[in-house]
Amino acid sequence: MIKNSAFRILQKGADKQFRFGGGISMNKAELVEAMVKDTNLSKKDVEAVLKSFVEAVTNELKDGGKVQLVGFGTFEVSERAAREGRNPQTGETMTIEASKSPKFKAGKAFKDAINN
Repeated sequence: MIKNSAFRILQKGADKQFRFGGGISMNKAELVEAMVKDTNLSKKDVEAVLKSFVEAVTNELKDGGKVQLVGFGTFEVSERAAREGRNPQTGETMTIEASKSPKFKAGKAFKDAINN
């Protein structure tokens, strides 16, 4: 049984926090610990759930889909077309291949939780 919402897990963090890029960052181990403290699950079970979540999102995005968690946000793929670029060392024109990149768009409830 979850005692608090997922938003609280992300907000309260763990005892150890690191500065990264001007903000406070939580690594995977710290996220697992925060989830263990917030649920009645073992560390091993939380790690399995987190791994399964990451794999499910990755597989859905690979297949061209998107994952929408109402109130939290949407994971989707952003496609970049091929384009011309320049080699910064030589100035030579080159073609940059088309690529896909994962994208996350935060939902309203998540944004509100962060801003309040």
